Amino acid sequence: MTAADNASHTTAAGDDAAHEGFTPEERAAMKEHAQELKKASRRRSRAEKEAEAAADVVAKIAEMPDADRVLAERVHAIVTANAPTLAPKLWYGMPAYALDGKVVCFFQSASKFKTRYATLGFSDVAALDEGAMWPAAYALTEVNAEVEARIAELVRRAVS
Repeated sequence: MTAADNASHTTAAGDDAAHEGFTPEERAAMKEHAQELKKASRRRSRAEKEAEAAADVVAKIAEMPDADRVLAERVHAIVTANAPTLAPKLWYGMPAYALDGKVVCFFQSASKFKTRYATLGFSDVAALDEGAMWPAAYALTEVNAEVEARIAELVRRAVS
């Protein structure tokens, strides 16, 4: 590796340690996303695509470790009940909900990226704007009545 190559691989802080690029979890998520795109391109009608994508989401949730699965099942039920215009689909191997093919919100399990908590995230397509700054992701450790109400309100607002 030349000095120029080494300089381009240093961390943002300027450390001399080489940056390794994507983590194994990030690479796996990108591979899953490529497989999702390939599978989606083979589907025929829109109704068939949506039905198969929804089944893929349910299957992916069923594969999750118990703690993540319980949260993902609740989020899935809340989103589909409160924003029926959103179509479930896999996005980087995680449950997501799209409007006209564009992801509005998604669930990211804690186990996927070995994090302390699961995440409910919203893309820039979500209509959640509040002034100059607003949250676009929420940490989830449990879904109680209060959290359920907040998620329901957020997804209804996201598609309004």
